[in-house]
Amino acid sequence: MSFWKTKKLSEMTTKEWESLCDNCGKCCLHKLEDEDTGKIIFTSIACKFINLKTCRCTRYAERTRLVAGCLDLKQDDFIRYDWLPATCAYRLLNDGEELPAWHPLVSESSASAKRSGVSISSYAVKESPDMNPEDYIIKWLD
Repeated sequence: MSFWKTKKLSEMTTKEWESLCDNCGKCCLHKLEDEDTGKIIFTSIACKFINLKTCRCTRYAERTRLVAGCLDLKQDDFIRYDWLPATCAYRLLNDGEELPAWHPLVSESSASAKRSGVSISSYAVKESPDMNPEDYIIKWLD
């Protein structure tokens, strides 16, 4: 049986944990927080360290040191993952949901997130100092 069906997130090895990432890149998008509701709002502005073709961080090992606000989900040991995109494996598993058919662990293809249209590679833009994040707000259907 697949490890993600039998283990809680907190019980996974580092290798198992890392394999849950589908390389969609959504966690690397800049986010805003609605001051009234606390809701997280995503923009199409991506971190300067992401490779937009692969949706992988080019400085992954040192990202939390180089980028203020970049989170290491495993290190921070979150209890709630509802601020992550609805397609995120960490959120899905935490909420007792199954991984979707396009997830690389299910499809056995590292390119399945991109092929399914889940990755940010088709619409994200790299950050630059002159960008106003409010001009880049995106909405996803959950």
